[in-house]
Amino acid sequence: MIMMIEKGTYVRIRKTLLKPEERSSNLPNDTKNVPFKMWVKGYLQEESELFDIGTVKTLTGRFETGRIKEVNPPYKHSYGDFVPEVMVLSDVIRKDMYGEQNE
Repeated sequence: MIMMIEKGTYVRIRKTLLKPEERSSNLPNDTKNVPFKMWVKGYLQEESELFDIGTVKTLTGRFETGRIKEVNPPYKHSYGDFVPEVMVLSDVIRKDMYGEQNE
């Protein structure tokens, strides 16, 4: 089933900026042997299908062209997993700054 995406839909595209052979020679091997890519979110400028090449207009007004990877992409960032040691450090810092009494 073909998924047509309407013009103006918010999408995420992927664009290859450098092929492996175009990358700097002084990079580590595991880095220089893969393409350098970017992912950009924006509003689709023409009706397209998922995984087609499409152009988006970003929130800053730039136009970028790349392969459409996702429709209505969610935010997937976090501050990572809970680290118990951070809580201990927080207590140590408060005690150093304010003494034993912490109100």
